[in-house]
Amino acid sequence: MQMTRLELYNRVCHQPLSKVAPELGVSGTALAAICKRYQVPYPGSGYWTRKSLGLPAELPPLPEGPDEAIEVIPSVAKPRKKRTPEEGFSRKTRPIAKAHRPARHPVLFGVEEHFRKTRDVENGEFLRPYKRILPDLISSETALLRALSIANDLYLALAEQGYRVHIAQAAENLHRIHVREQEVERKDRRYGRYSSGHIWAPDRPTVFYIGTVPIGLALTEMTERVTMRYFNGDYHREDIALIRSARAWQLTHSWTTEQDIPCGRFRIVAYSPKKGVDWSVSWQETEQQLLGTLIPRIVETLRASKNNLRRLMDAEDAAEVKRKKEWEEQWERYERQEDARKTAQALTDSRQQLAEIIERWGRAVIVERFFADAEERLKSTNNERRQRLEERLTLAREMMEGVDPLDFIEKWLAPDERHRSKFP
Repeated sequence: MQMTRLELYNRVCHQPLSKVAPELGVSGTALAAICKRYQVPYPGSGYWTRKSLGLPAELPPLPEGPDEAIEVIPSVAKPRKKRTPEEGFSRKTRPIAKAHRPARHPVLFGVEEHFRKTRDVENGEFLRPYKRILPDLISSETALLRALSIANDLYLALAEQGYRVHIAQAAENLHRIHVREQEVERKDRRYGRYSSGHIWAPDRPTVFYIGTVPIGLALTEMTERVTMRYFNGDYHREDIALIRSARAWQLTHSWTTEQDIPCGRFRIVAYSPKKGVDWSVSWQETEQQLLGTLIPRIVETLRASKNNLRRLMDAEDAAEVKRKKEWEEQWERYERQEDARKTAQALTDSRQQLAEIIERWGRAVIVERFFADAEERLKSTNNERRQRLEERLTLAREMMEGVDPLDFIEKWLAPDERHRSKFP
């Protein structure tokens, strides 16, 4: 069967290779080799998965090339030799196939779309997705697919050992530690525009359990310190072709600064998410060694760290019990001191109130004597003056309080009424 490159391109973009190959009478591997030979790109499995889920997916463009005829020769299956009954019984038992390893870990299903729904970020900054409950991955947009691939390989390698990687639930009371992003640790930090960039972090850690021991996992793209030049209204790396090809007069009103930007290399950090347990270990890739080659060693190291982590957790539990007991004792001492202070204050306030009541009663008695003397003198006055003064004396009496000591003592608060001690 003969067809052009465009016809072959249209067929492999319309259906997966596994469906197009049988129609052409060849295997999927043979069809893939033909496409590679004639530079005909075809979408991978991720494209068909995204399309089946109704997500946007882009087709690879057809590069320019000679418009030559492609001949696809159907493969002829070789006749199968019949076996005698004796040969059939003597066949060796076929070994049991290993369990199929899934292509994508369940924790990573659909997370790519959430990572790409991000807040506005400048060039040279990490993604800052709106969703906060996501796997612990820190990455720039250009390195996101590789970050997901590394995380997927690590999670699947742990799953093969029987460890379930998941996002911690709130009831587990586990905490994420601060993950450093600099490839080479420095005293200063110059990430983001004006060295004040904020790096997104999930609300809950990504963890797995070895027995009852939790271990947190974080994957972060690292940053490197590079020289940035301000040119044409934006900052660019000093070593890119745009800056190197600029004329001297174009750089007249230009300046440089240093900034920490994502470098495309990653670091895996394993840590104890239990509060108070200070334990962490990290692995980072270099230009000579990729992080994916370290995953078997990472899994083995984490499995071997179970006993050490268990001892640290037990020590922290014992220390927490001791701290709680000391805090309770300290709080009891504080309550006793506060109770004694309030008891003494209640006694002082009661004495002061009683003294004020007695003083007020003494002033009231003097006033009462004044009114009694005035009433006595009123008897010896003439009728016209007596009638006028009686009204004024009545009004004056109504303005003053009584002189009954029981009324005064009834308003007094005893010390026990002010504060009743909780301690004997």
